[in-house]
Amino acid sequence: MAQHFRIELTDDIDGSEATETVAFSLDGVSYEIDLNGVNASGLREKIAPFAAAARKSPRGGARTAVRRPQRSGSRSATIRQWAQENGYQVSARGRIHREVEAAYDKAQAAALS
Repeated sequence: MAQHFRIELTDDIDGSEATETVAFSLDGVSYEIDLNGVNASGLREKIAPFAAAARKSPRGGARTAVRRPQRSGSRSATIRQWAQENGYQVSARGRIHREVEAAYDKAQAAALS
C-alpha cells in the first residue's frame, strides 16, 4: 500500500498558507519562521537597512561573544541577594550566570504585573 504525505506550511504571522521558511539570526540565536510571500518580503524590507549596514560574520567558524552592557555594582548586589534568597547558588564575586540574571528579571517583571 502506498502512502502519500503532504506537508502544509502555515504563515506564523497571519495563519494563511505559507510559501517559504525564512531563517535569520539575532543576538546569537537562530530562528526560522514560515511566511507567505507578502510577509516574507515585508520581513526582508524591514531588515534590509540593518543588513546593509552590518558586516557578515563567518559561518561555521568560531562564535564571537555577544557583548552585553556592564552591570552596575548595585544591580549585581541586588541580583546576588535575590538569588541567595530564592535558592540559587551565586558566588560573592565574579560573573553572575545568565540563567540567574534571567530568572531575576523574570521575577521582577512578574512582580510588576
